Amino acid sequence: MTRRGRAAMTDSDCIGFLQAALPRLGLRWPGFRKVRRLVCKRLARRLRELNLPDLGAYRAVLDSRPGEWAILDGCCRIPISRFYRDREIFEHLEHGVLPALAEAAVAAGRSELACWSACCASGEEPYTLAILWRLRLQHQFPGLGLRIVATDIDAQVLQRARTGCYRASSLKALPPPLLAEAFTRHGRELCVRDEYRAFEILQQDIRQSVPEGEFDLILCRNAVLTYFEPTLQREVMGRLAARLRAGGALVIGMHEALPANLPGFVPWPNARAIYRKL
Repeated sequence: MTRRGRAAMTDSDCIGFLQAALPRLGLRWPGFRKVRRLVCKRLARRLRELNLPDLGAYRAVLDSRPGEWAILDGCCRIPISRFYRDREIFEHLEHGVLPALAEAAVAAGRSELACWSACCASGEEPYTLAILWRLRLQHQFPGLGLRIVATDIDAQVLQRARTGCYRASSLKALPPPLLAEAFTRHGRELCVRDEYRAFEILQQDIRQSVPEGEFDLILCRNAVLTYFEPTLQREVMGRLAARLRAGGALVIGMHEALPANLPGFVPWPNARAIYRKL
């Protein structure tokens, strides 16, 4: 330990540890390269909690206490999100994808459009979807409801999603008319109005379970295809594909790519990072 009682850990120490440990969790180092400081900070806190001098001692704990791997897994969660993240995606959803899906649902005699926000973190993505539908699209499809299911592994960030209150920094990208209509101020935070909160929030580990039912739209961005190792990516994305209705849309991160051997998807016309299921 250092003189201040803090565990000694350099950036290179942490990188070496993560490169060795992440595969055991089904995770891949390249996805963590830019966000490693957050993970390393959590690791340093864990060393202090266990009164360990360094990561070498922590490796010994992992070897002797299998349950510690679950705690390490928790240290590796990256709950980064914001409203209207990647404007291009939501513009394509508003002007092309959601209207096409809605028209198909109406033509099939269905009364509901089903959407799943996977790895939703603290709820910014599903709230954006709910706000966009209600304020920009619902009037075009008055007989069609929107059902949203939002899932994440982390109970703490899901509690924030249920509370639905955010700092202004999380809302900078949201178009001002949507912000003005959908939020009320409570102290230093902006809170989602009640009429945009009608969706289901579930705590689920996407590596093990997915919501029941069939979906017209699945958003799985900046999580599975960034942080999971390739074999696990294929397994998880295969389960997502099985939940997506034929003709439905799958949205991934702007800098992500579908697994090469995931069949049955074609790019959505003129849209980046959005795919249609055949």
